[in-house]
Amino acid sequence: MAELDEGLEASGGTPQVLTFGTPSVGEILAERYQLEEHIGNDSLGRQLYRGIDVILRRPVAVVLRHPGGESAKEMLAAAVAASRLVHPHLVGVYDAIDEGHRAYVVREWVDGIALRDIVASGPLDAGRSVAIAWAVTDAVAALHGTGMAHGNVHPGTVLVANDGRVVLTDARADDGATPEADVRAIGAIVYCALTGYWPHAEAGSYSVPDGVRDSSGALQTPRQVRAGVPANLDSLVADLLNADLPLPSAESLAGELASFGGLEEEEMAGGESGRVDFDAFDSAAASTVQPKPAGRKLAIGVVGLLVLALAGTLAAARVLGDPAMPETPAPTTSGTTASQQAQPPGQPTELKIDPSKVRIVDPPPGTRSEVKDAGNTVDGDPSTVWKTERYNKADFGGQKPGMGVWIDLGEEKKVISVQVVLQTPGADGELRTGTADLGSGSSQDAATMAQYTVVGEPRQGMSATTLFNGPEQKTRYLLVWITKLPKDNTGKYRVAIGEITVRVQ
Repeated sequence: MAELDEGLEASGGTPQVLTFGTPSVGEILAERYQLEEHIGNDSLGRQLYRGIDVILRRPVAVVLRHPGGESAKEMLAAAVAASRLVHPHLVGVYDAIDEGHRAYVVREWVDGIALRDIVASGPLDAGRSVAIAWAVTDAVAALHGTGMAHGNVHPGTVLVANDGRVVLTDARADDGATPEADVRAIGAIVYCALTGYWPHAEAGSYSVPDGVRDSSGALQTPRQVRAGVPANLDSLVADLLNADLPLPSAESLAGELASFGGLEEEEMAGGESGRVDFDAFDSAAASTVQPKPAGRKLAIGVVGLLVLALAGTLAAARVLGDPAMPETPAPTTSGTTASQQAQPPGQPTELKIDPSKVRIVDPPPGTRSEVKDAGNTVDGDPSTVWKTERYNKADFGGQKPGMGVWIDLGEEKKVISVQVVLQTPGADGELRTGTADLGSGSSQDAATMAQYTVVGEPRQGMSATTLFNGPEQKTRYLLVWITKLPKDNTGKYRVAIGEITVRVQ
C-alpha cells in the first residue's frame, strides 16, 4: 500500500490539516490525475489520495497540501530534485504542481507496507535487516551523488513492496537535510529492523517506541536487546549511532553492508529489477539467525512478513496516520515473537504472561476504582492500556503512596529484565519483587506494597520505553510500582501503561 510520510516528530504539536480547496473524490487534477480515494492525512498537514493517471492509465499517489506557494516550497523542491534521479530503491516522482491555493506532488503508488508496520509484528532477523538497510543505503548514496541529501529516512519512509522491492520515499529539501544525518538514520533503520525500536535521541523522535536504554539512559545495542544478532553487525550499528565517532559515506556503508551477506552489491540489488535477494541472505546468516524454510525466495519471505504485519489492521492503504504512541512488537501467530525464535538455548526469552495472573495494586486510601483492565498490560497489544484516573497533583493528589501492576509469573523464574511501555512517559517508578501472593483488596494491597522489596534503582522521568534490570535470581511475583504521575495533555496527572514485557533465563 502506498504510504504518506508522517515525518519525524517535532516540538509544537501536530499542525492542523487545512481543508480549504480540498478536492473531492473523482476530481481530475491538472486535467490528468483523477482522485480515486482519500487515504488520510499526515502530521505535516498534508493529504494523501490514491489516484490514476488517466492518460497513462497507471495508479499514482497524490500528496496535497494547502496552501501552495511559499509554504509548499520545500515539498515541491524535494519532489523536483527526486524526479531527476531514477533508481530501483527510490519511489518514482512523476509531477509537482503549485496552484497557489494548493500544491501537490504526484508519485508512484507502492503496494506494500512500511518498515514501521512490519516491526510492529516483531523484529526481523539479521539477514532481512541488512537487506533492507542496504537497499536504503544504495538509494541514499545515489541521492548524495547528485549533491542532494534525503533528510527524511525513518521507518515510515522505508517501504517493502509486495513483490519484495524495498523503496525509500518522501525526501526533504530543507536545511536539516545533510548526508551525515542520512547515514546516522540508516544506522537507526538497522537498529529498528533488528529490535523493533527506534533510537529517538540519536535519530529523532518517532512513533515507534524509543530504543531500549540502561539505567543511565545509554542506548543498548541490538545484541543486548535480543540474542542472535551477529557481533560485527551489532558493532556497526553502535558505531553509526555514536555521535562521537566519524561517519562513513553512504557509498562506503553500502559496501560494508554488502559484506555482511558475503555478496557483491550487484547480487544484493537483484539485477535490473531492484528486488533485494533475501534468499541469499538467509543462507549467509543461517548460523546466527533463525533458519529459512527450504526453497523460499525473497518475495515469498517478504510477503510472509507483510501478511503478519497486516493481520488485524485495515485493508489496502488505510494504515496512514498511525498515532504517535509507543508500541512494542506484537506476538506472531504462533504465540512467540521473532526474537524468541532466533534465540539459542540459554538466552533470555520473552515470557508469555496470562492476563488473568495480573492485577492492580491500589493501597489505602485508594477507592479501587482504577483496578480494572490490568490484563491490557500483557496482552501483546500496546493500543490497549491500563490507566489511572486524572489527579490534580503528580503524587496521586497526595491521596496515596502509589499504584502498580502486580504480575504472577506462574512459577519461579530467573527474571533478566522487565520492560515497561508508557503511553504517557515521565512517570517515576520502580520494580519490586515478593515471595507470596497476599491477595486482592485494600488491606492486602497495603501489605503487598509494604512487603515487596525494590529491585535495582528507582527511575525518575521514565521514558516511553523503560527497561528495569531484573533481580537475576528466581522469583515468581513482580510489582511494577508507580510513585509519581506524569502530566498529560489536559494539564492533569495520570499514567497509562501499554505493555509490560518480562524476559527470563
